[in-house]
Amino acid sequence: MRFALPALSATALAATLTGCVVAPAQPVYAAPPGVAYVAPTYVSPGVGFVWAYHPRYGWGWHHPQYGWHRGWR
Repeated sequence: MRFALPALSATALAATLTGCVVAPAQPVYAAPPGVAYVAPTYVSPGVGFVWAYHPRYGWGWHHPQYGWHRGWR
């Protein structure tokens, strides 16, 4: 009976951790055919930004909610 408590604790811990949320991998953005890839010149401005290609302005950091970082100048 001494081993029942640690086994119960381990089972409860395992059951609790199985509900952890894992963020999905960032989507991979590729330029259309004929467009050269340009690497970022500075670090991502925050969580959720991805390096993406805009057909009119070129490469930049884009966030699905906040739009393009630093806008288009």
